Amino acid sequence: MRFSSSSSSSSKLSPQQNDKPYYVTTPIFYVNASPHVGHLYSMLIADVLKRWQVLKGREALLSTGTDEHGMKVQRAAELQDLHPKALCDANAETFKDLAKKANIANDYFIRTTDPEHRDAVEYFWARLHESGYIYESKHEGWYCVSDETFYPDNMVEKRVSPMTGKSFIASIETGNAVEWTEEKNYHFRLTAFRDRLLRFYRDNPTWVVPNTRFAEVINWVENNLEDLSISRPSSRLDWGIPVPDDSSQTIYVWLDALVNYITTTGYPFWPPNSNRTGGWPADVQVVGKDIVRFHCIYWPAFLMALDLPLPKQVLSHGHWLMSKQKMSKSVGNVVNPFFALDRWGVDTMRYFLIYSGHVSGDADYDNTFIVQKYKKGLQGGLGNLLNRVTRPKNWSVRQAVENMTKTQAWTLSPLVDNHQAYLGRIVKKADDQMKALNPSWALQEIMEAVFETNKFFSEAAPWGKSKEGDTAAVEQIVFLAAESLRIIGILLQPFIPEKSSELLDRLGVSPNKRTLKDAVLYGDDSYGTPSVPLGTGAQSSLFPLIPVED
Repeated sequence: MRFSSSSSSSSKLSPQQNDKPYYVTTPIFYVNASPHVGHLYSMLIADVLKRWQVLKGREALLSTGTDEHGMKVQRAAELQDLHPKALCDANAETFKDLAKKANIANDYFIRTTDPEHRDAVEYFWARLHESGYIYESKHEGWYCVSDETFYPDNMVEKRVSPMTGKSFIASIETGNAVEWTEEKNYHFRLTAFRDRLLRFYRDNPTWVVPNTRFAEVINWVENNLEDLSISRPSSRLDWGIPVPDDSSQTIYVWLDALVNYITTTGYPFWPPNSNRTGGWPADVQVVGKDIVRFHCIYWPAFLMALDLPLPKQVLSHGHWLMSKQKMSKSVGNVVNPFFALDRWGVDTMRYFLIYSGHVSGDADYDNTFIVQKYKKGLQGGLGNLLNRVTRPKNWSVRQAVENMTKTQAWTLSPLVDNHQAYLGRIVKKADDQMKALNPSWALQEIMEAVFETNKFFSEAAPWGKSKEGDTAAVEQIVFLAAESLRIIGILLQPFIPEKSSELLDRLGVSPNKRTLKDAVLYGDDSYGTPSVPLGTGAQSSLFPLIPVED
């Protein structure tokens, strides 16, 4: 047996390699309750990251799914007088439906009740046990069923429920109730990895995004690290995967759950010396800020114990609030994502959540904010620009594209020159934000190009040049505006896939010329003839007027 935290594997992550598919994961979602808008947000971030890589020409994989074991699920099933599996089956389908409805391009939907996952967890446990990092001991401490974790004394406090007026002990971190538990179970020697974890963090300073949350992870390891209880007595928790060779214990739900990320890549049946074939290590693991500790401390330690590669980055995002308060079923301010998608439309919700959501902090959800973002960015910005360029009868987009791409001859006015230079920067600016794992800022950069193009088009006033008979000037202006729309439409595909596809159809851009390589000035000389009707009037616009209800 070996108990040292040293290992032959490198502390520093190797440079990104393109010899495997890009692999991005969402957290797997608890099935003890219905999906909320926060679940949708996690899915959307991962979906945009995956689609961006596909846009760049790289094979990419996205995994999402449901976490179906543990005390929370067991208790939820008991309250509904259901067998846990029946509850899991029903709610897993709801999460699948949400992914489909929101146009999430996931390649995997894993359930922790899948037989393949159970096999992977049992193998993972057996290897941990063989490594010498598992031991038996009595454990006592404050356990939170909602968070499925133990908390040390310095991380709990006495609180009073605003609903009942009764006092209770709660986690300082999450505010959820804890209960004192004493039991004999298996432990993982997490403290053996303290120095190695800290060295890894130091060698990979951008491993957790944002860096403020990374600082919290480092602080936890430096000041709060304890060996981790990784099983529960089956007399108290029998809904889970039994410990191999000891049916009196059930594997801790978080150890079980974290393994899902490698189950989808074929673990443990990786070909020799080729564990990358299924995408592992993950390029990005998307998680909410409330589960950072599990993904950024426990998970890397488990992987280190088995000399397995660590994920390349972890993106931790903030929560969605309602009236500055965290959404809570008890308060009654939870947003049903199905209702929201039905009311506002899929791409409108995708746009709002990505544009307004924050990686570093929380964001406020309000229907008036959705309407504002829609009217300014989509209806009044992008849709209006498309109409202004493609609908007038006194010029031809196709003719402008044909003539300008053929001659590439410009009589550069300062206005045209400035916008052409601006257009040349937008792809890199958006790509830089995506590389920094900030899809919100990437979308804002793209939408800024919409606003700048509208401003350019108004100031250049091609309708005035048309009246003056200045055909060359009209074609320059219309071509540059059309090129702006074409490039913007290509860049928007990961964010609003259906509407961006329709935009490119209205421009007549061929489906095989919609990659990031095509998003350059003069990158396509064949578009300009719409492949779908342009329509007339506001209601046939790309983004029509939306009815606003109270």
